[in-house]
Order: sequence, then structure tokens, then C-alpha cells
Amino acid sequence: MTTHHLTVLGMTCGHCEKDVSRVVRSVDTDANIRIDRAANAVSIETNQAITAFIVAIVAEGYEATVNT
Repeated sequence: MTTHHLTVLGMTCGHCEKDVSRVVRSVDTDANIRIDRAANAVSIETNQAITAFIVAIVAEGYEATVNT
């Protein structure tokens, strides 16, 4: 598994965190997710390509970029 680190802008409340978590799980039900809303950070441990997560998160209305 690989851990991907994303910056996700637009998460302003607990509901937003749940939305992002739900979207990540829609791409990979086995992903391990850590969300730090205050830091706009999402870490995803998965075997899936990061682009699928970014596309899904953006489609949900958030801005997502990869942290390098």
C-alpha cells in the first residue's frame, strides 16, 4: 500500500469531513483515511492511483491537490 497526502480545500465542518471520507471510500472501500480539517490535509493509504481520488473529491465540490 502507498500513502498519498492531499491538500483538500473547502472542508469547513464535520459534514465536509464525512463527505470527503465517503468519496474516498467510494473509490477504495479498503482505504485507510486520516483527515485533519484544520490543516486541510487528507492522507489515504491505498493500492489505488491517486488521480481517482482527486477526481472524485473535486467532483464532490472540493479542491484537491497532491502534497509532495
